[in-house]
Amino acid sequence: MKQEFLKYQAQTTPHPLAMEISHADGSYIYDTNKKAYLDFVAGVSACPLGHNHPKLKAAIQTQLNKYLHVMVYGEYVQKPAVELTKLLAKHLPYPLEKTYLTNSGTEAIEGALKLAKRATGRSEIIAANKAYHGNTMGAMSVMGYEERKQAFRPLLPDIKFIEFNNEPDLNYITNKTACVILETIQGGAGFIVPSNNYLQKVRLKCNETGTLLILDEIQPGVGRTGKLFGFEHYNCIPDILVTGKGLGGGLPIGAFTASGELMDLLQDNPKLGHITTFGGHPLIAASALATLQEITESNLIPKTLEKEKLFRKLLKHQLIQDIRGKGLMLALMLPSAEIANELVLESQNQGLILFWLLFEPKAVRITPPLTISEEEIIKGCTIISNILDDILAKQQH
Repeated sequence: MKQEFLKYQAQTTPHPLAMEISHADGSYIYDTNKKAYLDFVAGVSACPLGHNHPKLKAAIQTQLNKYLHVMVYGEYVQKPAVELTKLLAKHLPYPLEKTYLTNSGTEAIEGALKLAKRATGRSEIIAANKAYHGNTMGAMSVMGYEERKQAFRPLLPDIKFIEFNNEPDLNYITNKTACVILETIQGGAGFIVPSNNYLQKVRLKCNETGTLLILDEIQPGVGRTGKLFGFEHYNCIPDILVTGKGLGGGLPIGAFTASGELMDLLQDNPKLGHITTFGGHPLIAASALATLQEITESNLIPKTLEKEKLFRKLLKHQLIQDIRGKGLMLALMLPSAEIANELVLESQNQGLILFWLLFEPKAVRITPPLTISEEEIIKGCTIISNILDDILAKQQH
């Protein structure tokens, strides 16, 4: 099957990991050789409840027996989407009350950028260097990493880039700026958290200039940082909130949320300001609703901070220079890209799934399911420490 995978399915890199998957359950993924892998990545933060969760399976099966796609987005009243958006509104601060459901986080970014332009009548967008918001043309335009986008230019005009956490750069935000778009915690750059009340200062500058603030919570959202959404740590409410990944519980979803006043602008002048066939798909909305219910009604969110402490306690090693991030969105910072690569690849050989970050080659991602147990954390951290011991021993010889 590996040869057919490489021949018929388009790839994103010259050397995919190419593990042949049999099934997955809880915190484990199993290959076709019946080998078990402890999952410290959770589909790149997309499976907050792990694999094969019984409540998600039940919700999907119930909806499967009723109906699948019946009409393009926003025309028919479909209970899973209504209940999902209602629950989101319940757990979000004012004025974030109305949600547009999409097929992916990237599509939600596109919708958010369009909404900002429509609402302000301005064209200038400010984003952060080393930001990642997706890979479609609009989202790529606000990606702060030229190497990944130079082959696809020209992209959107009127984009300016600032440094995340750099206060003097906030002077670039003016009354010509439609929106500032930031990740609440920078993901691809190395899990950089806001410092020195940075997001509050961005919020104030946006208020002064009539600029909308878009916060991208595609990675930090849905409980991963120890709050339902990362911005709750930083006393900063965005005008438009974007989420995706973990919201679907393992199925593809995106969403952008704003005030009713803002969101209603997409209905008219022009009509059909943002449209999608499959956004809000009933099967996916049912999975997302069950995911959000489980995360908000259980103790998973407070437990996330306890599990973060355990990771930080166990992962003390001469080769680990720093552990960045918050909650169960953590990145090990290593001395070199070579050591990071060796750790990821050797961990897979030893039955532990780790992964890289997009733009920081010395980082290794740890974003396990929120449901991971303390015993599983200890098991995985022991594998990491032993591999790093072996790497260190080779260096010393």
